[in-house]
Amino acid sequence: MTGTGGNQHWAPGDHILWRYRGHASGDPHICRPVTVVQDTDDLLAVWMAPGTECVRPVLADGTPVHREPLATRYTKPRTTERSQWFGMGVLKLARPGEPWSVWLFWDRGWRFKNWYVNLESPRTRWAGGVDSVDHFLDIAVEPDRSWRWLDEDEFAQAQRDGLMNADEALRVQQAGRAAVATVESWGAPFSDGWENWRPDARWPVPELPKDWDSAPAHMPA
Repeated sequence: MTGTGGNQHWAPGDHILWRYRGHASGDPHICRPVTVVQDTDDLLAVWMAPGTECVRPVLADGTPVHREPLATRYTKPRTTERSQWFGMGVLKLARPGEPWSVWLFWDRGWRFKNWYVNLESPRTRWAGGVDSVDHFLDIAVEPDRSWRWLDEDEFAQAQRDGLMNADEALRVQQAGRAAVATVESWGAPFSDGWENWRPDARWPVPELPKDWDSAPAHMPA
């Protein structure tokens, strides 16, 4: 992996890992190799290319998580598996210290599909990438600027299963309302024209390293 992390910035074209840690274990259970588009004091933008080999959680018997009934989705034993990201790629935008990231999706032919607000802990930064913890609740933002909550059922189930206490859930809801306020005022990054961005055709697809789940010392994002 390239890039220096710490108080320095990665350069456009550097390859880093975008990871999520599990609520119960604290270990990485989602890992996506990405290419740095921009890394400044104000914004980290990365591109996950089609065909990228990623790591995702699955149940211990191999059942995809989304196919497990909600009542037992977060209580059955899990493991991880390697899989490819199919379809169009994803552009991810994150501002330091903000408890969400904004993802952009396109359909074939680069027809812009929508923005997706992923509520998560502010990312921690290490030499090889960034780590976060997903907070279950999400927001879809359409090209006409309308928005709607997503995964409210999963957010409620996570609380019932003890993955998030009442104080933590309240903070996530407050973060969600702050994100909605940004959408309704059409602030950054929604107003910055990222839907017109295109990846450099010369960029290779990043490789998933064998030590994708290593636990380096974290540094401030």
